[in-house]
Amino acid sequence: MSIDIAQLERGIVKGDRRALSRAITLVESTRPDHRAMAAELVEALKGADGVDRQALRIGLSGTPGVGKSTFIEGFGGMLTGQGLRVAVLAVDPSSARSGGSILGDKTRMDRLSRDPNAFIRPSPSQTHLGGVGRRSREAVALCEAAGFDVVLIETVGVGQSETVVAEMSDLFVLLLAPAGGDELQGVKRGIMEIADIILINKADGDLKSAASRTCADYSGALRLLRKRPQDPEGFPKAMMVSALEDTGMQPAWGEMQALTKWRRENGHWDARRAAQARYWFGEEVRQGLLSQLATPEARAAMEELGAAVAEGRTTPAIAARELLERIGAGVWNG
Repeated sequence: MSIDIAQLERGIVKGDRRALSRAITLVESTRPDHRAMAAELVEALKGADGVDRQALRIGLSGTPGVGKSTFIEGFGGMLTGQGLRVAVLAVDPSSARSGGSILGDKTRMDRLSRDPNAFIRPSPSQTHLGGVGRRSREAVALCEAAGFDVVLIETVGVGQSETVVAEMSDLFVLLLAPAGGDELQGVKRGIMEIADIILINKADGDLKSAASRTCADYSGALRLLRKRPQDPEGFPKAMMVSALEDTGMQPAWGEMQALTKWRRENGHWDARRAAQARYWFGEEVRQGLLSQLATPEARAAMEELGAAVAEGRTTPAIAARELLERIGAGVWNG
């Protein structure tokens, strides 16, 4: 596949969806030559037209079956109705066995997928920790360069490792269904501590009273958490929404805007973006080091040393040290 980086760059800056899709496919590729081109493209897009484009990045997580796709379709439609351009990066779970994904988010958001001001891109998680593809951060940067005002990053589901989405988001929204105390116990404290807004979905019909109780439970739980410097008075908070009836969406959006405005005015926005850039630098270094273990030479050495450990001829610590010394020296024999 021939890739013209300059042509891709021009297309993205003009908001060409086809160019954006091709660019995201490029950054998701694991081929070394594609990785080099992807890095070149992302670098070229930084202020490509003289404008530093910054979208509002909203990370969205929630328990399975909570209605994330229905919420995103309603919420995204409300934003496009206000003249905003919305990109949705929906990460689908990958099979640990085959690596395959269903990638059905686009079919679940049929109405939003046909909206000219919306762009939906399902991507496989590829078994990455946190349910966020390793290259999701670069895909977010591409969407910003394409002129989208809001980028929604939907993750696989709730879990301790899901907090990685906070490292590429300006706001983190946790979507929960009406439930009793059992769900409050089941949600990890780590997720609670990074959430900016908790939305109790399905607050309609027979579930409305249960949603109200759940909202009160979480509001009380949030007040017990340690105050964070990046929060104004009253945050983080819990609110009720109904994706089915499209209620509560505008108040939730209003709170997101208020929080964003306060963080910009008080220096937390730029500080957070800087901290995230440092975090991803560290991740790139770690992933680069791990990739050295995937070479044929490293795999052969691991097999050889692993057999020695299994037979009791050496210890795991000594074998690991020898492998690392071989990698550092680039020596694979003897």
